[in-house]
Amino acid sequence: MKTKFSIGRLVFSIFLWLYAAFSLYPLIWMVFYSFKNNNEIFVTNPYGIPKVFHFENYVNAWSKYDVPTYFFNSVIVAAATVIITLFCALLFSYATSRMEFKGKTTLRIFLSIGMFIPVQAILIPVVKIVQGLSLSNTRWSLIFPYVAINLAFSCMIYYGFFKGIPLELEEAACMDGANIYQTFFKIIVPLVRPATATLAIYVFLAAWNEFILANVLVGSNAALKTLPLGVLFFQGQFTTDWGGMGATMVIASLPAILVYIIFSDKVEKAMTIGGAVKG
Repeated sequence: MKTKFSIGRLVFSIFLWLYAAFSLYPLIWMVFYSFKNNNEIFVTNPYGIPKVFHFENYVNAWSKYDVPTYFFNSVIVAAATVIITLFCALLFSYATSRMEFKGKTTLRIFLSIGMFIPVQAILIPVVKIVQGLSLSNTRWSLIFPYVAINLAFSCMIYYGFFKGIPLELEEAACMDGANIYQTFFKIIVPLVRPATATLAIYVFLAAWNEFILANVLVGSNAALKTLPLGVLFFQGQFTTDWGGMGATMVIASLPAILVYIIFSDKVEKAMTIGGAVKG
């Protein structure tokens, strides 16, 4: 039994290492690609380590090709989307999971329908609404649609966490003199911190990488383009500087990787927090 267990553990470990290698190789290749010149990328060394590291690719990407503008727009849009989405989802989910009012189940189901509507089906209505609210040519034309798209999933996750929190905690807080706002912000919100971290990663990545709506709403305004749009038009405008394009892709990927690294421990806790709270 011990031998079989050791062999099985070894096979499983080999599988995990192979899976990690296959998963990480595209990222490693992209980093190597960003340090190469055109000759290495297409002719002499397309897959290996750069023979000479061309750091000027990053300098050119940052100083010549409007990458700072695209980067700044993406940060503003993604950060605002995360903050507004999580705040609205917290309030809505707490109200529908704890308070009693007429039509709350219908309201929650209606909001959940938003998870099943593809972005392509709402392009024209979103454009009309943005124009009607005079939000065209502003970052709000991206932020508000992104919030609406991510709100349904966020509310569903928070609702599940709130249902797993014992009511006795709030009753004890009320007996100690805390009002509903103190109970919510000082007791309930800290308890769902793992879910908040998980949703922050999910919403941030969704807003950071979104392309279809951004292309329709701000694609014609160079000052409002986000990084996904910048990478696309980068190729059309500067077709010879492939190393600079690789540097731009690395710059675009770094914030998403850093956000995941920072909140990864919270994501792991989110997988078990429900059972821990009930226990």
